[in-house]
Amino acid sequence: MKLSCLFCFACLCMIAMAPSASPQQVAITVDDLPSHGPLPPGMTRADVAKSILGTLRQAHVPKVYGFVNANKLEQHSEEIEVLKLWRQAGFPLGNHTYAHLSLNDSSADQFDQNVADDESALKSLMGHQNWRWFRYPYLWEGDTLEKRHAVRQYLKDHKYHIAQVTLDFEDYLWNAPYARCAEKNDATSIEWLKSSYMSTAAEYMGVGQQMAKLVYGRDIRHVLLLHIGAFDAVMLPELLDLMKKQGFKFVTLEQAEKDPAYKTDPDVALKDGGTLLEQMMEAKHIKFPQNEKPYDKLNAICR
Repeated sequence: MKLSCLFCFACLCMIAMAPSASPQQVAITVDDLPSHGPLPPGMTRADVAKSILGTLRQAHVPKVYGFVNANKLEQHSEEIEVLKLWRQAGFPLGNHTYAHLSLNDSSADQFDQNVADDESALKSLMGHQNWRWFRYPYLWEGDTLEKRHAVRQYLKDHKYHIAQVTLDFEDYLWNAPYARCAEKNDATSIEWLKSSYMSTAAEYMGVGQQMAKLVYGRDIRHVLLLHIGAFDAVMLPELLDLMKKQGFKFVTLEQAEKDPAYKTDPDVALKDGGTLLEQMMEAKHIKFPQNEKPYDKLNAICR
């Protein structure tokens, strides 16, 4: 009898320790439509959008939300083509505030108005389809609890879903250096940009998975934040290929955020904000994994 129990216990341990047969689910989202960062010579905003959309379709990534700052159309009305291309591809648009407003630098009322100001463009492009997904600029959800609570109540009252992020490697950091290096035709530096982008992406997606287990004790469905930048367009095929090799399965934002993890609210006031996982780590006082991005070299390269 004792041997039988021990055998059963050993079997249960082996099952628990075995790799999950289910793939790690992730939704891709893209911020700052219709434009982000400087362009390299010879590339247009429409070129960036076409490249990103083509890659997403080829990789069979479903229904990618693009989060819009409609005030960019005031200076560059031609960039409406980017939003039209997004819709023609069958992909939805969401609210990122009208002017990419920082909640740290504004009152809750000012921020709420900026959310409302973005809606006219979303309604005209999305019609009766669901555009009530909201992404906080900078992932800053309030540097005081008063502001955090007020804005969350406004979003709830206006039937918005918060498009939380769990995977973020600050992809935008590479867009300006790429434009500089492309202008100088510096192929060696561009190769370093490519390798550092991929190594950082791989490392920080692993960190996100690690943090999910520290916070929730399990794998969760993730949401990856990307931007509509020129270098993002160049690197997206390789990035999606890496994610497939790592066992990720692409799902929609709605599917990802049905995970119970997204019902949790860290309810903390943070000046620097961060992903849902980073906020939860702060709220639970869990020590962060030690990692560093190549900020200094990215800032200095091709100057």
